[in-house]
Amino acid sequence: MRVLVAGATGVIGHPLVGALRARGHEVTALVRTAARASAVDADAVVVADALDREELSAAVSAARPEVVVHQMSALRLLGDDPAGAFALTARLRTEGTAHLVAAARAAGARRLVAQSIAFATAPAAVLVLDEDARLYVDAPDPGWAATVRAVADLERQVTATDGGLVLRYGTLYGRGTAYARTGSTAQRVLAGRLPLPGDGPGITSFLHVADAVGATVAAVESTTTGVLNITDDDPAPAALWLPHYAHVLGAPPPRRIPASLAPRLLGWYPTHQLTTAHGASNTRARTELGWKPGRPSWREGLGRE
Repeated sequence: MRVLVAGATGVIGHPLVGALRARGHEVTALVRTAARASAVDADAVVVADALDREELSAAVSAARPEVVVHQMSALRLLGDDPAGAFALTARLRTEGTAHLVAAARAAGARRLVAQSIAFATAPAAVLVLDEDARLYVDAPDPGWAATVRAVADLERQVTATDGGLVLRYGTLYGRGTAYARTGSTAQRVLAGRLPLPGDGPGITSFLHVADAVGATVAAVESTTTGVLNITDDDPAPAALWLPHYAHVLGAPPPRRIPASLAPRLLGWYPTHQLTTAHGASNTRARTELGWKPGRPSWREGLGRE
């Protein structure tokens, strides 16, 4: 098939291009600037800013895709400008998605697959949630609430489109992620700056980058629509994964701090992840997409790449 990958130089987008080509698909990479064109090995490259509706429409039209894959974010800017990275990513999830949906329709694409996140759910009585769980659009932290509202808007737009499928990826680890040995989270753990608040009950569902790519290839080749959690099989509390991660990295064991101190010392989102976040079930992806993770547990690879 002719597949357009928007966000083709990202942590998932870059290996996804190669994986799709290996399956025999003709892949066009959509990149934001011409300077990024040489960073991806696609059959063709088109250049457009997703926030420029007319420019994006022309680029997608030139590619004539049957399937469009939305992997756009600005999270590569997190190290230099966290607030700006989240704000731009929110715009790509809202305005950028609207432009991409319109461009895909105009170009005659029959399918749209878009990335989302599996850790945007609100606290609930069940610790591991399925796709019907409520999103945390009213989170007490304004920044996270804005992020989740943008996620909700992306999901609404994509699922309202014929052939639309949203993949909610778990917390990514592996090459190029924050949890890679050279990543930002690893550096905090190595420096002893990621303590464990209270009993560390917050649940994280991890996902290796290679499994995110594999699920996305399966999604491109499927007719499944709706929303699917793409995670490993081993949702785990911080009390388990954080000490394990520190050990694999060769870092000191995380020190314990009172949970009440965590928001001031760590910020709202890390505190939420370590104390109140919920995991995500991948049961629906297994049954509806026929996918299962090649790395069923974070224990096999977290911190090793």
